[in-house]
Amino acid sequence: MVTPRLTRRSLLASLVGSVGGLGALAAHAAASEATGAATSAGGFPDRPVRIVVPYSVAVGPDVVARSVAERLSRQWGQPVLVENKPGASGIVAFGDVRRTPADGHTLYLADTATLAVNPLLHANLPYDPQRDLVPLTLLFRATFLIFVGGTSRLRSAAELLDTARRKPGGVSYATLGNGHASHVAIETFARAAGVQMLHVPFKEAGTLLSAVASGDVDFTAIGMNTVAGLVASGKLRPLAVASRQRLPSRPDIPTLAEAGGPLVEMHPWAALVALAGTPAAVIERLQRDITAALGTSEVRQRAEQAGFEITPSSPQALRERIEADVALYAPLVHEGRVARL
Repeated sequence: MVTPRLTRRSLLASLVGSVGGLGALAAHAAASEATGAATSAGGFPDRPVRIVVPYSVAVGPDVVARSVAERLSRQWGQPVLVENKPGASGIVAFGDVRRTPADGHTLYLADTATLAVNPLLHANLPYDPQRDLVPLTLLFRATFLIFVGGTSRLRSAAELLDTARRKPGGVSYATLGNGHASHVAIETFARAAGVQMLHVPFKEAGTLLSAVASGDVDFTAIGMNTVAGLVASGKLRPLAVASRQRLPSRPDIPTLAEAGGPLVEMHPWAALVALAGTPAAVIERLQRDITAALGTSEVRQRAEQAGFEITPSSPQALRERIEADVALYAPLVHEGRVARL
């Protein structure tokens, strides 16, 4: 057999061809990988998407969820349905979510109670937020104010606290039950001030507000929009806003710190999460598209009308928010201010 003679020119041509072939293979592999990643989310959503909301129809969180759903539906060309499943501080709603595939087609509107309070209160909670859920983004936050009845003897937050110090348990407050956002918020306030107050739980907001307005219960913590009519009619009176800054819409109301109380903020929040196991590419698309929807004037205006501030975030920022609230509320449970169930 005759071996072909390798000239310098033929050797160089061979090397160039080899390098070119390797480059083509590498380019093809990269393109295939990119195509695979795009394909894993590129077909999403391929059917209707559900947002399960643990609130009744037409209340604030439901209003924001429906506004976001409308934007996503237009963008995706698929129906985005809001399903209301109130009850048991979000546990009922999560029971529905957990029975669905982890593919991004079912999302859960979770809140302070669902992600931060329930794990502290329930010995047998049927879910673990860290194990079972993947954060997408914060949606919004509310700001609580301290309200008393229109004819209440309490004229300021400082007077409320002075009375509570002189008469431990002599000042009462109303909430919608053990572990509710207003409950943990007020007990955080009481703990920071070093006082003990009497908790009076209610099952319905209407009866709660009537009790405060009549003076049967001394005060409550709630958002301004929820009680604007009662404030306008003089049946409720705001003492302070539980925030670092005054409300732009009511600059006449002092902050808790300005009114003689501790520097305590009461900002219950809500977020969107997906089931653990949802493909990473789908999570990225959901986070990106939901954040874009939250940035629209349409969604922001409807949130403001409901009394909320839109607060989109990264998944990591949502994780940090959950961890911070768990650390804030854990002492309330350990000290017996909020009962473990």
